[in-house]
Amino acid sequence: MTQWILNLIYSTGYLGIVFLMFLENVFPPIPSEYIMPLAGFLVAEEKLLLSGIIAAGTLGSVLGALPLYYFGYKVGEEGLKRFADKYGKWLTLTREDIERANVWFDKYGAIAVFLCRLIPGIRSFISIPAGINKMSFAPFLFYTTLGSAIWTAILSYAGYFLHANFHQIDGYMDYISYAVFGSIIVLYLRRVLKKN
Repeated sequence: MTQWILNLIYSTGYLGIVFLMFLENVFPPIPSEYIMPLAGFLVAEEKLLLSGIIAAGTLGSVLGALPLYYFGYKVGEEGLKRFADKYGKWLTLTREDIERANVWFDKYGAIAVFLCRLIPGIRSFISIPAGINKMSFAPFLFYTTLGSAIWTAILSYAGYFLHANFHQIDGYMDYISYAVFGSIIVLYLRRVLKKN
């Protein structure tokens, strides 16, 4: 997978980073923790600019957050609860999960959007409660962009600085990614079967 991502970014440049980060937010097939350090590696190889990959990663993250915000905004809390009642088993989402997320969002508001953009696993999903609670678009966009830029910069710098040891790390990255994806699938299946 490492080589595939590197080849995609190398051949498509900044647009490839925007595309991958957009996908990572809408449906996380490849986590940003994998994409941006590899882009940082290409900066160290003098193929891309650090400022360019941070801008591209941030843009992709922000663009990926918009459909989820819009979904929450249009569907609303009751609509999402009905959706959870019907399909929640497959998404491991319940009415109670939605209510907890809304209580948390009500308590922390805009700062929740910023902070959650820095937390793996829930980075993109904070957009849905923001939409459900009809958060004004300008603050949502501001905090999403700010959090995404910081997260993207941290990961990009990590890849840049790890460049010297990349070939030692590369041998383990695919195994680690397979272990992570395998764990996600096992946890998902366990949660789905538990709800039956």
